[in-house]
Amino acid sequence: MLSVPLLTTQEVAELLKVSEATVRSWIKHQELRAVKFEREFRIARVDLQNFVEARMTTVKPDDRAPST
Repeated sequence: MLSVPLLTTQEVAELLKVSEATVRSWIKHQELRAVKFEREFRIARVDLQNFVEARMTTVKPDDRAPST
């Protein structure tokens, strides 16, 4: 059985400070993996982590603000 419970779209929305509609859109466009049970989606924490990490920005050394 699962050792960690799956997250609801509402829980993901609250964690990321976005609307539930945004979360459902990510799922619909296959940007965020989810499992569908009846009419509800559930998201594994590892899939949410991968989703966030894939969108992280990085700053190249040349792009840093000049120090004063």
